[in-house]
Amino acid sequence: MTDHRIERDFLGECKVPAQAYYGVQTQRAKDNFFITGIPMSTEPEFVRALGYVKKAAALANRDLNVLAPAVAQAIVVGCDRLIAGQMRDQFVTDFIQGGAGTSTNMNANEVIANLALEHLGHAKGDYQHISPNDHVNYGQSTNDVYPTAFRLALILRLGRYMDALTQLQQSFHAKAKEFDRVLKMGRTHLQDAVPMSLGQEFHGWGTTLGEEVERLAEVRDLLREINLGATAIGTMVTAAPGYPELATRYLSELTGERFVLAGDLVEATSDTGAYVLLSGVLKRTSAKLTKICNDIRLLASGPRCGFNEISLPQLQPGSSIMPGKVNPVIPEVVNQVSFLVIGLDLTVTLAASAGQLQLNVMEPVITYALFTSISTMENAVNSLRVNCVDGITANAQRTHDMVLNSLGIVTVLKPRLGYKLCAEVAREGHERGVDLKTIVVEERKLISRAEWEEIFSFENLIQSAA
Repeated sequence: MTDHRIERDFLGECKVPAQAYYGVQTQRAKDNFFITGIPMSTEPEFVRALGYVKKAAALANRDLNVLAPAVAQAIVVGCDRLIAGQMRDQFVTDFIQGGAGTSTNMNANEVIANLALEHLGHAKGDYQHISPNDHVNYGQSTNDVYPTAFRLALILRLGRYMDALTQLQQSFHAKAKEFDRVLKMGRTHLQDAVPMSLGQEFHGWGTTLGEEVERLAEVRDLLREINLGATAIGTMVTAAPGYPELATRYLSELTGERFVLAGDLVEATSDTGAYVLLSGVLKRTSAKLTKICNDIRLLASGPRCGFNEISLPQLQPGSSIMPGKVNPVIPEVVNQVSFLVIGLDLTVTLAASAGQLQLNVMEPVITYALFTSISTMENAVNSLRVNCVDGITANAQRTHDMVLNSLGIVTVLKPRLGYKLCAEVAREGHERGVDLKTIVVEERKLISRAEWEEIFSFENLIQSAA
């Protein structure tokens, strides 16, 4: 038995592995585009999305009497295999490719066609019965199939990432409750400012991540406008009358997601604005996570010669030369992922701006950039929650002593003593190296010990505690 079969296209003959469900055009793409070394199979939702789009197309073409019911049903059987998560190993085209995604579209067409042929009892490659181009791709173009499947895949994929962010937000809020009575010094410009609770700090981190979930939900809705049925450039050439509306309706019914056909299909076929906006939100979240992780690293610094306000879980030895050293490795890796996503946002921006006339042929690199950003950020967010935040402990005595030893708390006395006197006292404390209580109560007797204790009670210091 031969290990390959011969398939033909208008360029000539090509050997295809005998057991492969993909065909000649996929094989050519596999040979031409070894760029990232990462095949489409690594993004399951994109493969599923292609199955949904091709199924919606087959059902619409069947209803419009341009595709024989038996052929349409066989195609549907193949699509259902993809939707069920099967055949992923047959999607071998590289994420980054020339041709605006034609190779990926043909990969799907050929796999579905060969599954349909097998269902009907025919051999792989016997395309006279069911053709990847004439049947599976009927009334379609890469230029409407690829972006529609991409948008569906992003919608499906973003749900899991948003869940990860929500869980991290909840972890920060749980720590906020745990640390709500831990007094610490707030800082601006890296200098002592006014007291706060450690719980307030953690609650703020949770709140800012909750805002990102809201922004992702908003931009995800923009992905629901699709150009299915636009075919090559938005003029609907080769599509049956009524096909765009019907295929869009079927896609909504099959996926349970609400899709809307674009009002201007020519514009929609070349537009990549929604991807730029989504990438911007991913970048914004990355910037926020970078700031949070930088704060965590500062607060855990030391432990003897740094802030040492919190302790992080000890996960691994931190040095090959310094015994006993432990590093904040999880915040560090989240920082690095954030930098990657920020860089990939520039890739999306450049690719979106590089479209010409009726098509943006750079969409494959946008696909790679967005899926890479989402998957790495999801992993980073989960790691930050499980391996770091959930195990953080507060060094409450340390933070309490730092507050009372700080000259920053003189601000609390300003309503009683006035700005000028408070500034004078703070300067004296700095120059002499004496704590504020000694100067105000013991030496200058500006207020009594009882008044000091009342003014500097936890409740007075933390006026806006949640």
